Amino acid sequence: MPELTEAAVQNVLKEFKDPDTGRGAVQQEQIADVKLAGTKLSLTLKLTSHAAPLKKAVQADLLELLRNRLPELTDVTVNLGEHYRPAMKLGQIGLTAKSVVAVGSGKGGVGKSTIAAALAFGMKNAGCKVGLMDADVYGPSVPHLIGINRKPETSEGKIIPIEVDGLKVMSMGFLVPPEEAVVWRGPMLHGAITQFLRDTLWGELDYLFIDMPPGTGDIALTLSQLLPLTGAVVVCTPQDVALIDAVKAISMFRKVKIPVLGMVENMSYFLCPDNGKRYDIFGHGGAQTKAKELDVPFLGEVPINMQIRILGDEGKVAGTIHEPAVKENLETLCFRLAKNISDRSRQAPALPSLSIL
Repeated sequence: MPELTEAAVQNVLKEFKDPDTGRGAVQQEQIADVKLAGTKLSLTLKLTSHAAPLKKAVQADLLELLRNRLPELTDVTVNLGEHYRPAMKLGQIGLTAKSVVAVGSGKGGVGKSTIAAALAFGMKNAGCKVGLMDADVYGPSVPHLIGINRKPETSEGKIIPIEVDGLKVMSMGFLVPPEEAVVWRGPMLHGAITQFLRDTLWGELDYLFIDMPPGTGDIALTLSQLLPLTGAVVVCTPQDVALIDAVKAISMFRKVKIPVLGMVENMSYFLCPDNGKRYDIFGHGGAQTKAKELDVPFLGEVPINMQIRILGDEGKVAGTIHEPAVKENLETLCFRLAKNISDRSRQAPALPSLSIL
């Protein structure tokens, strides 16, 4: 058996790609502390906070690569560290985000806002820097879901987003009394969304989730004109009447050149806590089948669960990601979404972080 050398190890490590950019991890100085002692190898893999939901999978991929390419190794340890990749325009006031994801639906009542908030808190809990913008101007639900309904402060003419458990949030619901209806035409909507993006002190984010209004209105067109969105997530329920509208939402995003990153089947089934029996109240699997037909990734399913409703009504939606009955489901959504974004970056290396000035 040939003797292991540091050069042989480095040659293998040069093949490993950063999940954010698709570029070599060695080239970007993301592999450090490489120590080879006989047939034992240890090193540190540094990942950005943007890749936090994928860290265990990326760690496993590197371990597999090393063991397959260097079978002489008897022991391999890959420690995880943090790598910081600065944005292109540091010091500029405005939004700087690596990924901007719109969460939409073709119709109301499918739990879109709850899923948007769950994705945002899930990514934040994984270690990402996350913002949540409630663009559902006519019916902002996010303030109620997070239990906050106060006006944000300002600094030098800029809005300071409300912070909840480390998540930065902005919503029309913070600016308009709950009982007051917003009666605006398209130009006013455009102005409000532009202000939320340009005049809010988001800081540097890994992910900005935008909770879209239901249906196929002006907001998607406005967003497509303002910034290059990473993509959209479409939320629906299993039954045909909801899927019809979800298909329209996918068509809308595609028409304005916003990639569809995946579909989520919400209220997918009900698991009775009394007898453990499963009930497919709205049917089951419709979203997954439709996603396959439309060549759209399927991110996963979330069951009907009383604690999701209770936490939302109590303004404690941040706790949803910890609820045992749905924790695995929501973590799966976050992982698959992050992986889909990563895969797109690998296929076409991402441009530098975008800035809205």
